[in-house]
Amino acid sequence: MISFFGKNKKTAEAASPVSDGNNENAEGVTILIVDDSPTEIHVLRKILGSKGYKTEVAGDGQQGVEKARAILPDLILMDVVMPVLNGFQATRQLSKSEETANIPVIMVTTKDQDADKNWAKRQGAIGYVVKPISADELLSKVSEALSG
Repeated sequence: MISFFGKNKKTAEAASPVSDGNNENAEGVTILIVDDSPTEIHVLRKILGSKGYKTEVAGDGQQGVEKARAILPDLILMDVVMPVLNGFQATRQLSKSEETANIPVIMVTTKDQDADKNWAKRQGAIGYVVKPISADELLSKVSEALSG
């Protein structure tokens, strides 16, 4: 089992191909991507879409909180450094709200310090992926979050 906050560091390119088969559980699963980078959003949507996940997008933390409350996604992938409301603040709001507290949040960010990972966990995140992402690592963490 892969620890969400473990020291497992992969160096594969973000757009690397995924070696496993189709995810049978992806149908009907909605993942909200909260990121202010169109490039990162494109990469994440491509990886998740290749496995059949439906994706929705928000461009900053405040939009992410609002969209999460409106659509109640199955999972949220949250960047940290964003305008208006950062990912830590947005995750804290989501985890403290009764209507969104049960939605798992995985931080997807360039911030790779242990202090950042610990702070994310304290705000309510259940996982942490450092950019540039490995498709295999991301899909593994998504699958684990959805099954847990």
